[in-house]
Amino acid sequence: MEPHGPLLPGLSRAFAGVPRPPPQAMSAPAATYHTRVRGLWSPRHTLLQTVDGEERPLGVLTVRRNRWGMVVAGQYRPERGEVLEFRRDPGLLRAQFSVWTEGREWLGSSLRWNVGRRQIDVWTGGKPYRIVPRSGFRRGWRVMATKTGQVAAIRAGWLGRGCTIELFRKMDLELLLFCYFLGSLTLVESMPPTSLDLVGRGDGHSPAPSRA
Repeated sequence: MEPHGPLLPGLSRAFAGVPRPPPQAMSAPAATYHTRVRGLWSPRHTLLQTVDGEERPLGVLTVRRNRWGMVVAGQYRPERGEVLEFRRDPGLLRAQFSVWTEGREWLGSSLRWNVGRRQIDVWTGGKPYRIVPRSGFRRGWRVMATKTGQVAAIRAGWLGRGCTIELFRKMDLELLLFCYFLGSLTLVESMPPTSLDLVGRGDGHSPAPSRA
């Protein structure tokens, strides 16, 4: 399914004027995943989920670069199910990608408006998401929805060889993997404190997205 019309220009409007709820403690994650990363030039990210105390592999995400070192594509091959293709869209923005199924069904696109803003907007044809850095000096990203606030957290280890992905609200695994793929490309940039948090900065609370 090919996307029709401009996908992302209305995304900022979707996040603009969103009321911010009072800070509250984040509930326990509904699901937790882990990744193990091997390789430098073309890293392989193995996705695992702990079930009954046992880690079970779900699939492998591979990243492909061109000869100049730019990431141009990624592919997630699950243990069972349809393969996902992450493709760089035309343009110079580093986080401008789309995700497609093996059957060529479009699932979502991303856009980083400029290199000076450390946020990535994701459009799915329905619910928009925004990927923003974690608060404080901690590497990783948060996935935010317009009305419900934080949907997922991607927490990176200090050695950069794996992440913990916590899912707090309902979200398709395919889109969660897309957000993980995008965040992994700019992981170092997520470490400095962000000015995107207007309430609850640095205290573990998660305000709803607002205009940055």
